[in-house]
Amino acid sequence: MIGKLTGTLLEKNPPEVLLDCHGVGYEVNVPMSTFYNLPAVGERVSLLTQFIVREDAQLLYGFATAQERQAFRELIKISGVGPRTALSILSGMGVADLAQAITLQEAGRLVKVPGIGKKTAERLLLELKGKLGADIGAPTHAASDAQADILQALLALGYNDKEAAAALKALPADVGVSDGIKLALKQLAK
Repeated sequence: MIGKLTGTLLEKNPPEVLLDCHGVGYEVNVPMSTFYNLPAVGERVSLLTQFIVREDAQLLYGFATAQERQAFRELIKISGVGPRTALSILSGMGVADLAQAITLQEAGRLVKVPGIGKKTAERLLLELKGKLGADIGAPTHAASDAQADILQALLALGYNDKEAAAALKALPADVGVSDGIKLALKQLAK
């Protein structure tokens, strides 16, 4: 029903923002990835939205990009995942990270998001496979098995997703697992 809002940003109270659109104030819940990219209060902003009607409430969710909104829509289709959980997932990891986790079937990355347990993570991976994978937000080339193993090793060593992904990008495409881990650790030690 409401697909996009453009107006003046009046308030920022995570995860909610108040947007004035020609005299009408809309309370919009946004993921933290969108929240951090919002302009200062008083500036104009444009958000893509998803309108959710429940028995006890009518809620508006806003997103900076079409990919975020599409990921949100796919997440709320899953049984047991409501808008709040979907917002939490998108706040805990970017769309590209989510797509990569789904493509590589990495439940461990989803479990790190607050409110997501092992069973929910496995259900997300199963139901989103093919719907929200390498085609949305992920790098254009699929990660090889060696790169997936290197990524898992770096995550197991305590590096976060961003650090591990940055180290992977610096590696040659045809590197083996053991050499890749060594090179990635050297890259991360800098």
